[in-house]
Amino acid sequence: MLRKHLLVLSALLATHFGVLPARAEAIHVAVAANFAEPMKRIKAQFEKGSQHTVLTSVGATGTFYAQIKSGAPFQVLLSADDETPVRLEKEGHAVAGSRFTYAIGKLALWSAREGVVDARGEVLRRGGFEHIALANPRLAPYGTAAVETMKALGVYDPLSRKIVQGENIAQTFQFISTGNTLLGFIALSQITSEDGKRKPGSVWIVPETLYAPIRQDAVLLDKGRSSAASRALLTYLKSPEAQRIILAYGYALDK
Repeated sequence: MLRKHLLVLSALLATHFGVLPARAEAIHVAVAANFAEPMKRIKAQFEKGSQHTVLTSVGATGTFYAQIKSGAPFQVLLSADDETPVRLEKEGHAVAGSRFTYAIGKLALWSAREGVVDARGEVLRRGGFEHIALANPRLAPYGTAAVETMKALGVYDPLSRKIVQGENIAQTFQFISTGNTLLGFIALSQITSEDGKRKPGSVWIVPETLYAPIRQDAVLLDKGRSSAASRALLTYLKSPEAQRIILAYGYALDK
């Protein structure tokens, strides 16, 4: 009975003073495929500390761009690049001033088999493999970085006929992890767990001098303009707790 009276009193005070409790929301977030695992942890921590629910869709940034322009219900975009959020801002699909770099990605050449990829990436010059996987460079920034790397090393032309393209970096990882391709370019985060351990296999972490920086920007989309929860999630991404998770998965942070 006392609890009932307190609830009624709380409601009367809120009505009288115009103070209403924060309304729980479901936030629709488009997440670049390379950031899928860190986002699971960030989502769990954010939901634990708020009333809100985060609904994620994982895919290629280029695909999300087309979907957002066509009216997809996403409220937040966690892009794999910094160009797509800028374009969405200019075209009126994102909120100006909301964009920031939440992570800087790192490219890796990986094989699920030990001893295939050497520590200097010389396997790209030696050859000896039938296929090499990378994400579609027209849709996925990590695919673009892979092409840039091969061109910088002078191996793109001889290897171009061996390329197998994934629609996004997640599909590319699947090609390699299942053994359908012996090796390929992925995001370092895909083989790195939160405790810093790496998946079995062999890896070359590609020097960042061989490709343009993979600056991954977050932006509030137009459909999230009036969503306090969407803004809260973007703020949380900048928190020490979220940044610890991002660093643990092998990303760098914007300086």
